[in-house]
Amino acid sequence: MNQKLRQDADTIIQKSIQAVLPDEAVRRALADFHPGSGRTLLVSVGKAAWQMARAAADTLGQVDGGIVITKYGHVRGEIPGVESCEAGHPVPDENSFAATGKALKLVRNLTAEDTVLFLLSGGGSALFEMPLIPGEELQDITRQLLASGANIVEMNTIRKRLSGVKGGRFGQACAPAQVYSIVLSDIIGDPLDMIASGPACPDSSTCEEALAIAEKYHLQLSAGARHLLTQETPKMLDNVTTQITGSVRALCNAAAKACAALGYIPMVLTDHLDCEAREAGRFLADILQTRKGNSGIAFLAGGETVVHLTGHGLGGRNQELALAAAPGIAGIANAAVFSVGSDGTDGPTDAAGGYVDGDTMAALQAQGIDLEAVLQDNDAYHALEAVGGLIQTGPTGTNVNDVAVALLGPANMC
Repeated sequence: MNQKLRQDADTIIQKSIQAVLPDEAVRRALADFHPGSGRTLLVSVGKAAWQMARAAADTLGQVDGGIVITKYGHVRGEIPGVESCEAGHPVPDENSFAATGKALKLVRNLTAEDTVLFLLSGGGSALFEMPLIPGEELQDITRQLLASGANIVEMNTIRKRLSGVKGGRFGQACAPAQVYSIVLSDIIGDPLDMIASGPACPDSSTCEEALAIAEKYHLQLSAGARHLLTQETPKMLDNVTTQITGSVRALCNAAAKACAALGYIPMVLTDHLDCEAREAGRFLADILQTRKGNSGIAFLAGGETVVHLTGHGLGGRNQELALAAAPGIAGIANAAVFSVGSDGTDGPTDAAGGYVDGDTMAALQAQGIDLEAVLQDNDAYHALEAVGGLIQTGPTGTNVNDVAVALLGPANMC
């Protein structure tokens, strides 16, 4: 492994994530927050929920009650007046349902003088859930969607119709209270109604689109679930005000700044990356092959790739992206590709992403690891672990999608 390139990668990752932590962004958004004369309640949902709630509580001084619903291992301590709950992701579980029930109870019977401060980040589609079908069936449909290769917009178009809180229904449940929503975006283009399936945002998707998605991916649905896909979601909410505080574009800009500080010339290729993880990895490797006579360049791509599950291994989209790049940069002494999820958790693993360089392919072969077989089994985690290619940050407290970087270090780096 090229230790200098790996050190640069770790620095870029650290600086990038540090720049998009929600604390300051939440404080800025609260400058325009003017609660009513009644109670102020806090509901914070998503992978960054605890960090956002703590920033809000510190800024406001106190709230009249609140709840945090986040992923297992993401609660970092007590927040005065706020109950913190951990639940399942990417598949909702009984704790997701129980915590969401507590949130609905908290906002029950509010008045027009009350205010709900709703803090939302990615991951809420699984964490914040009150299913309109049996929980086991919802979990099965979620697994089908995750395995199908459906993108996040397609997945959420289905999920919001099977839920009592998605697609604007939580905003409805808070009425007549006013809802002030601060959103950390993890979806390309920042579509408010798709981030965490839009619990407090009118839904722009249609029943026809939901049914077409179910057909496209051959989803196995009960008659009850299929009937729900024909039921329209709220198209208007007059009690909700929303501010977006961060997005993948900010993550890309932060990564580019970190690259420049290390002496690389950064080139942001896109902040709308939306394709198969393996294809993205191969594409970044192709760029490095084309430019391998150069040095001191960083190519960046932000967004969210998808993985079409063909095996039963362990991994995530960022790990698979990185591993797929390994053959294309094999033997290029100053080349590396790495990809990381800003939340610090990539798929159902303890890794944030993966790193490969020009030495990775030889290291895999030396251990008898067949890369194509690994990719077919979606087992990028164990392959990267074997060659020191896992990126592990722990939960970061933010969630603004992923960034992948292809580096060409100095020519004398070998």
